[in-house]
Amino acid sequence: MGGLSASAAFREHLRRLCLGEFPCGAGSWVRAPAWRGITRQPGSAQGHSPSLETLMEFVSSQDSPWALPPDCSPEDQHLRELAVQSPQLIRDNFIFLFFRSLRIVNKGVNEVDENLLKFHNLEELILSANQISKINSAHLPRTLKVLELCGNEIVGLQDLCSHPPPELQHLGLGYNRLLGSSEDKYLTAEFWPNLLSLDLSFNNFTDLLGIVSKLATLWRLRTLVLQGNPLVLIPGYRGFVIDSLPKLCILDDRNISPDEKHQFHGLSSKPDLIVNKAQLVVSVGKIKGVPNPFKPEELESGPESPVITHSYYVTYEFVEREKAEDTNNAEHECRAQSWICSVRGAPAEVGDSPLPPTGALEQSSVGEAGTAPCVLCRHTAPFVFSHLANRHLTPRKPWAETIECSYRKEHVTGDLVALKAFLMTGTTVTVVEEKVLSWPIAAAVAEDAGKKGKADKGKAEKEKPKDGGKGNKQKKKKESPVELRSDPPLLRSLGSGHVNLESLLTGDQLVAVVCDFGVLITEETTHLIWPMVHEERGKALIPHMENFTDEMCWIRAKWWCY
Repeated sequence: MGGLSASAAFREHLRRLCLGEFPCGAGSWVRAPAWRGITRQPGSAQGHSPSLETLMEFVSSQDSPWALPPDCSPEDQHLRELAVQSPQLIRDNFIFLFFRSLRIVNKGVNEVDENLLKFHNLEELILSANQISKINSAHLPRTLKVLELCGNEIVGLQDLCSHPPPELQHLGLGYNRLLGSSEDKYLTAEFWPNLLSLDLSFNNFTDLLGIVSKLATLWRLRTLVLQGNPLVLIPGYRGFVIDSLPKLCILDDRNISPDEKHQFHGLSSKPDLIVNKAQLVVSVGKIKGVPNPFKPEELESGPESPVITHSYYVTYEFVEREKAEDTNNAEHECRAQSWICSVRGAPAEVGDSPLPPTGALEQSSVGEAGTAPCVLCRHTAPFVFSHLANRHLTPRKPWAETIECSYRKEHVTGDLVALKAFLMTGTTVTVVEEKVLSWPIAAAVAEDAGKKGKADKGKAEKEKPKDGGKGNKQKKKKESPVELRSDPPLLRSLGSGHVNLESLLTGDQLVAVVCDFGVLITEETTHLIWPMVHEERGKALIPHMENFTDEMCWIRAKWWCY
């Protein structure tokens, strides 16, 4: 099993400090003190030893070649200075008592071992961006007041809460894999009686009523971070939390103002208003800069020339499971977070069937052949088409210098975990040109009728109409217009742009973008809307577009959550 223990990572950190090497430590470069009765011999190497002030300048100056790396803490700097001033103190027992703050970030740590108990004065332990999935709380120093575990692989809190540090004031669990309501019971004063600050950001908590009822027992809690969880998409989320936790001062990195407390007063007494569903509205405004598709040769129509029509619309993706019931099933959550799309089969046709999200192809790193990692939970899953997004189309509009889409659609979904994964991936907006060629239908039925009527032609000629031939003219007037047969539509992607929607998970209620597609081509390069995939990098590439005009094509769109 890869990785290493926290204490091994600390030992490696001590080696980086070079406490026994120049200018630290008790080497030959240190002048012998006069009180020991040692005199300096003329010409000896000791005569060239730098002074204590010079050695201190070597370790303290930022321009010194022996300066510490930027990621080292003030305690590291102080320890190096002690290694210059009193190198005899630098022993294990002294070091374990010296550190009150220990920062081990992004070192591949996967185990919190019992050697951490040797740090008898440790108050702050930061183990962010490692590979920790479980923590035996019995290995944590009892003196801890700050424990930061952000960006690990923790899926449950049971082990952490078996013997938690009693004086802990801050607990950071953001960007882990906590799977929701099953972990709510560990967020109470029974385990964290002195907790002042709690960070649960970017996990998978979905039950707003459940988690708030547990957090209400933390009577000292003043700072809470829940952004990035699916539950923040529930209408009334912020107001309900503020009114349910009246002693809270900061929610999701924003101060709670007295006006907010007054505005949401009484909301906590109406839990029936809280529904675990999210509502998002997508609005597509104008398209501008599309080149005129009509060519002079197309305007000249003959009896056998096709009738050519051009129309334009916009596509975007949204999660498939709209109006679905919420679920906390771990397998479902993993599937909902795996934006994995097969691109080795035949391209999908434009229609109601979903296309793979281009943004997902750009952000998902493909692993071994046939497998790919889940974007959020990092599980390895089969490389299959994931059908997690539906493609939506605006109404078709004819060409104009400014095409008014005037599109607005409300999306309601109860699958909050899938919605969170979709928002983190983002969506792709595409402008599509649809060209249809319609041909006159060969009147086969009329020919058959003509052959059948040859036998009666003589009779028709002999029987002259009494109205002097007016009846023929009336028949001509009643003839129906020429029917047309339309070829399958030819579709061309004029431009695609990725829209980042992650800010909707961090408190923003509106994402308004103007997608600039640059100058468009006017050549007859018709193709299905399907992203080309680079064989080496595995990324979706939008075809390069150029034109001889100087007008830029752009589209205005909005997404907002309420």
